[in-house]
Amino acid sequence: MDDANTSAVKYFIISGISDVHLIHVILFLFVLLIYLLTLGGNLTILLLVCLDPQLHTPMYFFLCNLSILDIACSTNNLNNVLISFLSGDNTVSVLGCLVQIFIFLSLTCGELLVLAAMSYDRYVAICNPLRYHMIMNGRICALLAIVCWVLGTVESIPIFLELMRFSCYKSNVVNHFFCDIMPVLKLSCSDTHFLDHYILTVGVVVSALSPFFMTFLSYIFIIATILKIRSTTGRHKAFYTCSSHLTVVILLYTTLAIQYMRPHSLVNLDSNKLMSLFNTAAVPVLNPLIYSLKNKEVKAAFRRRTRFSFLPNHKDSTT
Repeated sequence: MDDANTSAVKYFIISGISDVHLIHVILFLFVLLIYLLTLGGNLTILLLVCLDPQLHTPMYFFLCNLSILDIACSTNNLNNVLISFLSGDNTVSVLGCLVQIFIFLSLTCGELLVLAAMSYDRYVAICNPLRYHMIMNGRICALLAIVCWVLGTVESIPIFLELMRFSCYKSNVVNHFFCDIMPVLKLSCSDTHFLDHYILTVGVVVSALSPFFMTFLSYIFIIATILKIRSTTGRHKAFYTCSSHLTVVILLYTTLAIQYMRPHSLVNLDSNKLMSLFNTAAVPVLNPLIYSLKNKEVKAAFRRRTRFSFLPNHKDSTT
């Protein structure tokens, strides 16, 4: 490697999606709209679950965790687009960039684990309904949520420590709209073999495939149980309780598989930015929409809360 073309850098420049001013303005407005919708949708879910006693169930407890993860992930990833447009400064310190990568990976791993916990909750509810409240009690739900958050963080620590060890980069221009691990690895002139193997083994097997197989096995048992239900109405009702979660799982795993399950040497960063924008901006805003539009309990809770707000003297007979 020619030393003249490599150096230790003190900050990174986030290139963004496009250098064209008009496209930059349109992108800013799009990201701002999506971010506001993400905040509004997920905060609405959080408020509904907190205020409505009928939503005080394990399923909605995990949904609250999913909403918090979506809000945090969107804030972490989209702040570069919003701040750089408003301030005109698209630089970020090396440490700030690596911290952003660490937070993103931790939240993404945590989200996959929370979705796996939600699939287990649906498995117990459908396959073992008589013992549901005993198995999915408050202590177990809290323990599962803590494990999801802690494991997501722990799995990302080796990546962060290894990135901190990097001593030189070919350039300080990150070809992305936020600090993601793939474009940073592309820039590094340090040895990346450890991270390559870690991402393709521990990262994929532990962070992605393990919760995926947990979710997949849960749905195998769920589908087998649903097929044993004799009445069409009963089968439809049982499947309907899982449809929102299954839709979110398919959406998230599909985008992550396309984006990350490749060696970084094979990644086309320009095309990857568009997929990353969808994964970062659109998926978090789709989650509350999916759960609100496809879930009768959430829609009923929203009607009860809004009616109670506009008619404060009216007693909510459903609670």
